[in-house]
Amino acid sequence: MATNFKTTLEKLEFDFEARSGYALNIVSGSTGKLYAQIIHGAPYDVFLAADQVRPERLVQNGAADSESRFTYAHGGLALWGPSRSEVTPDTLWEIDIARFALANPDLAPYGAASLQLLERYERVELLEPKFVYGESVGQTFAFIRTGNAELGFVAASQILALPEAHRGGYWLVPRQLHDPIAQDAVLLNRGVDNPVASAFLTYLRSDDAKEIIRESGYWNAYGDWVE
Repeated sequence: MATNFKTTLEKLEFDFEARSGYALNIVSGSTGKLYAQIIHGAPYDVFLAADQVRPERLVQNGAADSESRFTYAHGGLALWGPSRSEVTPDTLWEIDIARFALANPDLAPYGAASLQLLERYERVELLEPKFVYGESVGQTFAFIRTGNAELGFVAASQILALPEAHRGGYWLVPRQLHDPIAQDAVLLNRGVDNPVASAFLTYLRSDDAKEIIRESGYWNAYGDWVE
């Protein structure tokens, strides 16, 4: 499971297990790292990625069920400064930012979207010397939350999972400013005969699961934020 979805999946896990009686064993990490583990034989049954590219590659490589792939969430990007009362697009023009965190664009789709936005605003040249890269958006979130970076891009769902008093300042990035972060799920070959894997993917398509995902800070069908 992609790191950005960890808190949301914990909510889904609780609901799924209560409904089905099955138990899940969750492993989280960057999409790129999990993909590499899968193609090298890691014993996973289901892959919840933070993009569409890697699940499609697994299907093309014969490592996943071609009929099982579907989009389970559309991720949202946020610029976050927990020690600030307000963060806006203008914050990107501040010259006294010491460390700016984003996920590694080569490993994490949220990192690629972050870089795309900075390129759109022509801020890469100014901020690149200050970049602190997280292996995943989860590590990036930790960098910012612990003060190892004062500002950076994370998943909107990570901020909205915090108590409101602990969120600080953040800007929910309009999704038209970067390529969509469509997140796909796929049933891996190892999970084809696993009833728990099949049941969970069926549940993930349900209205109950979609509502939990929507309330966790992902785009809904109308392109609106839920806070």
